[in-house]
Amino acid sequence: MCFKMHTASGEWTYKWQNTEKTKHEYCPLTLKYQHLTYATHKFDSIMNANPYLLATMQDMFIPKMSYTFTYTSPKQYRNPIYWSITASEAGNVLSLINMAAGKKWNAENKKLFKNVYAQFVKLESDFTKTWSIGLKSQLVGHLNAGVVYSYGNTKRTPYSEQFYVGGANSVRAYAARSIGPGSYATTDGSSYIDQMGDLKFQGNLEYRFNFFGNLYGATFLDMGNVWSLQSEDNRAGSKFKISNILDQMAVGTGIGVRYDLEFLVLRLDWGVGIHLPYDTGKGGYYNIPKFKDGQSIHLAVGYPF
Repeated sequence: MCFKMHTASGEWTYKWQNTEKTKHEYCPLTLKYQHLTYATHKFDSIMNANPYLLATMQDMFIPKMSYTFTYTSPKQYRNPIYWSITASEAGNVLSLINMAAGKKWNAENKKLFKNVYAQFVKLESDFTKTWSIGLKSQLVGHLNAGVVYSYGNTKRTPYSEQFYVGGANSVRAYAARSIGPGSYATTDGSSYIDQMGDLKFQGNLEYRFNFFGNLYGATFLDMGNVWSLQSEDNRAGSKFKISNILDQMAVGTGIGVRYDLEFLVLRLDWGVGIHLPYDTGKGGYYNIPKFKDGQSIHLAVGYPF
């Protein structure tokens, strides 16, 4: 197997904090560039047999600008909150330059450095509220939502900028990228590459308590999904409709243990599925065909939120 690829990435970031509670982060340029210049037939056959590898090796050029605002309650608050919101865009400055040079704003497949550059706007927010219950127990609520919309030069958002649910920090009853978009379902084990979306909503509720010493336990309830906003998306059931949002939420529960080493937390979670957003052939809200198939175990570092 042989291939040649040109890659470049970089980030220019300003960070500042005006008060104890608020932080700002401004990135005038985040650059991701990847261009495959040569590949053998063996390389192509391996890529075609591994969809995830193929997605990560595709040509891309993402010239992005972003701003993040973060609010954190003062340390003395008994029931603190954390909130962050990030707004970003890609390709619009280049499109303005092209338009000044006489090219149409809505023209597609404009290139720079041999790659079509991505053009999109994106908004993502993360909110966590903690209620202290006793000295060593807490109830933690978490919401995460995001939307990305591609237009102009590219109709499909780059893979790395799309949203997914599932995994150690999301809906823990399911593997990462195994849910959605919407009620889209497949029996193809490699198709999790398609299970990304333009719109995301995720909610979590977790009760954390102390066993003894530095060993803690948790029980949790997770829900979430992603959806497509593109009209030409051919994945059945993937498009967002407000009337379907509750039925299309993947839901799971579970228990976990955490060991606090003071400088980091080791975490083990066992998630159990309750509801899948697609037709499984089983009636009722609990529609997991077999109990053993609706489980997932995650070993991670740090709290999920």
